[in-house]
Amino acid sequence: MIRFVFRLAAAIALSVAVIMAVLDATRTVAVSRLVMTPLDTSWATASPTTLAATESFVRENTGPAFWDSFVVPVLDLPGFAIFAVLAFLFYAVGHRRRPGRFTAEV
Repeated sequence: MIRFVFRLAAAIALSVAVIMAVLDATRTVAVSRLVMTPLDTSWATASPTTLAATESFVRENTGPAFWDSFVVPVLDLPGFAIFAVLAFLFYAVGHRRRPGRFTAEV
């Protein structure tokens, strides 16, 4: 059951990554230069109240230094890359290993 949850989360994250990549590709073609939208810009456009709430929550519980030194650099990365990495990690956690493929059977 828990593997299914991680695989579902991987599928959702991959879907979001593809949507964000298509949006960036469309913008790139439209302006004839490479466009990679940072995650914070996409998040602020989609839901500015949740971005502000998340920022205040992290600042209150971990301190402003954590937000400024860890979260902001991650949010400055392209959104499709963040969600692609999340999809890979969720899939890796939910992956079912089959015995005997690359291991010696005992």
